[in-house]
Amino acid sequence: MKNLKILMTAFIAGLGLLSFTSVGHEKEGSQKVNPASAKGYEVGDAAADFKLKNIDGKMVSLSDFKSAKGFIIVFTCNHCPYAKKYEDRIVELDKKFKDQGYPVIAVNPNDPNVQPEDGYKQMIERAKEKGFTFPYLVDEGQKIYPLYGATKTPHVFVLQKENGKNIVKYIGAIDNNYENPNDVSEYYVQDAVNALIKGEAIKMNKTVAIGCTIKVKK
Repeated sequence: MKNLKILMTAFIAGLGLLSFTSVGHEKEGSQKVNPASAKGYEVGDAAADFKLKNIDGKMVSLSDFKSAKGFIIVFTCNHCPYAKKYEDRIVELDKKFKDQGYPVIAVNPNDPNVQPEDGYKQMIERAKEKGFTFPYLVDEGQKIYPLYGATKTPHVFVLQKENGKNIVKYIGAIDNNYENPNDVSEYYVQDAVNALIKGEAIKMNKTVAIGCTIKVKK
């Protein structure tokens, strides 16, 4: 009987040690990997706010835009040929929709050590040269673009304010012809924002972003 009690005690102790070890490894793994941030947002997700430095030196957050109904978040940069082709169209989107409650917020996700043309000083010069009418923010530390899931420049995320949250309504390209604005036949972002303003469903809420890869420090 005594031996049986000893065996039972050892068995229970062993189970406790196994359970403790399993939990410990699970916690360690969860700290290293965050699947949500790794894959980025999908249509319908609530997007996090951010606080990034603008080209005027001031910090900008989505929460600063009290009267906005939503946002056209564009991850873009200075050097990329695709981004350059779209600069005028991004300005036009801001002019068209800012007063209707959907301003453009541009974010440069590139590491300037990898691509010097995308440095802060160069951002200021480019914005002045092209007459940007919207904030042009620098993603210092490259923390925001992976959270959103941006992979290209340009890459667009259209958000709409709903119950205090910024809900992703469209992800992808600006339109279907980066080379020539006169040959565009599908205005993805414009159509998405117009649908939101009218309270209608967006016919195409996700497309493939075409552009340069985001430059990350290795």
